[in-house]
Amino acid sequence: MYELKTKETDNSVIEFIENVDSPKKREDAFRLLDIFTETTGYQAKMWGPSIIGFGSYHYKYQSGHEGDAPLVGFSPRKAKISLYFAPDESKREELLKNFGKHSTGKACVYINKVADIDVDVLKELIKQSITFLRQIYPNN
Repeated sequence: MYELKTKETDNSVIEFIENVDSPKKREDAFRLLDIFTETTGYQAKMWGPSIIGFGSYHYKYQSGHEGDAPLVGFSPRKAKISLYFAPDESKREELLKNFGKHSTGKACVYINKVADIDVDVLKELIKQSITFLRQIYPNN
């Protein structure tokens, strides 16, 4: 049976951020920690070895695959900072037009640094992602 790699852990978020190699990325990670905590109202938790997640939801696909995931999150990776939002959320593309310098993947938005983006738009992306996931998975 398929085992999810990205599970909530008891590892310290602060310790993880303090071990980020780049001082600038570390500073941005602490800034994002504040923004996500304030915007979501959730305490940050580590998901797997490198994702800082906020809140959680349980999903179950028609295929039978199911699991738990953070509502939103981020990870200060070596190349870029990954921001995790709900995939396929329709309002995301509209918000990203005014977000600033970024690139996107299915569920991720990648940034180089917080200074490149509009923090107010980030807060809207966070709120919208949580609203969207709560509508799809209302029993969480």
